[in-house]
Amino acid sequence: MPVAIVTGASRGIGAGIARRLVAEGCDVACVARTLAEGDSHLDGSLQRTVDRLTEAGGRAHAVVADLSAPDFDAHGLVCEVEIVLGPVDYLVNNAAAAFYPSYLETPRKRMEVSFRVNVVAPWLLAQAVLPGMIERGTGSVLNLTSQTAIMPPGPPFKVAPQIGGATSYGGSKAWLERATVGAAAELYGTGVSLNCLSPDTSVITEGSDALVDLSAYPNEPVDTMAEAAWALLTGDPEEFTGRVEYALSLLHRLQRPVMRLDGSGLLEGWQPHEFDTAYLIAPGGDRP
Repeated sequence: MPVAIVTGASRGIGAGIARRLVAEGCDVACVARTLAEGDSHLDGSLQRTVDRLTEAGGRAHAVVADLSAPDFDAHGLVCEVEIVLGPVDYLVNNAAAAFYPSYLETPRKRMEVSFRVNVVAPWLLAQAVLPGMIERGTGSVLNLTSQTAIMPPGPPFKVAPQIGGATSYGGSKAWLERATVGAAAELYGTGVSLNCLSPDTSVITEGSDALVDLSAYPNEPVDTMAEAAWALLTGDPEEFTGRVEYALSLLHRLQRPVMRLDGSGLLEGWQPHEFDTAYLIAPGGDRP
């Protein structure tokens, strides 16, 4: 069975991707800070995700880790996963620290946490799994990013009232995208792929709902993110590497059917021919 690590898997997109990976026959190591219900002010926990995965017939392992810690031990985490589940085939860096204070009001601590979670931890985890992938000649790293990484168009500038210029979050995700493409270029031809994935619109999750009100904006389900993630993780590494993709746009371009998270069938209302193309983001970050 392929082995995957998914960070930020206690809830939201991470938990959804973990469900889809198990439905495709993967063993999944779920990484997050929240082990049990009540350990966080948000709903969701590693225990809930792992229980759901095992009830679906999968093999899952919970790893409690704080990716924002200055002494975060990525190699130790990967070693634990390899001992329990085996060599890592897929790494999904989904965990994120999203803050939206203005540039002048961003405290140093929040800026540092943003970069530790959104940049440093994905980099260290990739460094820990890539040597084994390269040796085996196969494997994939997927970094979840955000359309806030796209440069705000202007001048004149008009910024979203709830997120402003997204300087700390969008800036860290833009850095992650550039590093991912650079690493993909360096490792091209090894059989290993590195890609980035973002929603075209927004995805309402427990975490996002606690930060901003997205109900007035276009939204897409976790299922489309999970489908696009699986497409990139399993794509031909000669073609699908070094990409910064947006879920609906990728699925529409590939005309790829969207499965439910549990793999039980097609997700009604979210097939490529049903997407509203006004919400799709073209390569380079432009709307059609």
